[in-house]
Amino acid sequence: MAIPQIFKDYIVHFKKTDRIYSAGDPGTEMYIVQSGSVEIFQEAGGKRVSLAIMEKGDFFGEMALIESAPHSSSAEALADCEVIEINSTLFDKMIKGNIEIAVRMLRKLSIRLRDATRRIEQMELAVQPAAAVGSAARADEAPFATPTAPAAEDHEAPEEPVSVGRTHFTAAAGSKPNGCHAVFVSDDGQTTFPLLASRAAIGRFDPVTGLKPEVDLSELDLNRSVSRHHARLTFEGGVYALTEEVGALNGTFINGKRLVSGKPARLKNGDVVNLGMVKLTFQEVSG
Repeated sequence: MAIPQIFKDYIVHFKKTDRIYSAGDPGTEMYIVQSGSVEIFQEAGGKRVSLAIMEKGDFFGEMALIESAPHSSSAEALADCEVIEINSTLFDKMIKGNIEIAVRMLRKLSIRLRDATRRIEQMELAVQPAAAVGSAARADEAPFATPTAPAAEDHEAPEEPVSVGRTHFTAAAGSKPNGCHAVFVSDDGQTTFPLLASRAAIGRFDPVTGLKPEVDLSELDLNRSVSRHHARLTFEGGVYALTEEVGALNGTFINGKRLVSGKPARLKNGDVVNLGMVKLTFQEVSG
């Protein structure tokens, strides 16, 4: 993730195992990792529970800064690292200077809101059966029976199975997974990403939001040139289309032609796709 020159003066160095902040500390700064890695964790009952590992381009501590509240977790350097320390006076400049950070923050807030809404709905559904049983008992006034509310039913819909996975198989050999209609093949031909659904996100796992794209290029992109949310592939009406996500850095190319961010571009069998420094070949798989 490219950082504007103005933030170069705010780089702070931490040695391995250095504590960046602890749970309960005032949330007066947020941080962006420039090199190395940082672990976010919580401690409870004498045990340490790892929540996320932050690498170059990832940010953390932003919620405490936005809310002017103490940190709810702790952060520690897993290895020697450099982080940019952003206080409230620089926050506005950071958002304006790097749209990808702003987009990822919005995604994180959206996920939190959706999760909170889901939990509220579950609580309401759990309360309704108990209230109904209680009302029936009062109406019947059965003196010898104590009504018992049924156990709350889990109404949360199960998550959809992952539609694309990193695997090793040769499409030509016919060993494709069931339902696979196309694949992305790495430049060295050693890794394939089978497409099993009509939509797939392309990028790298994002520890900030907890989102993992269906086509996760983390292991291929050693230089971290692919944005966390880089592009998306859709398959509708027999046509494949590739769209670069808003805020993606380092560009997306089909056969050397750069895509316009947010504008779908048709993808055909044999097309070469470049996302940052990662090169893939798109192949349709016949039944």
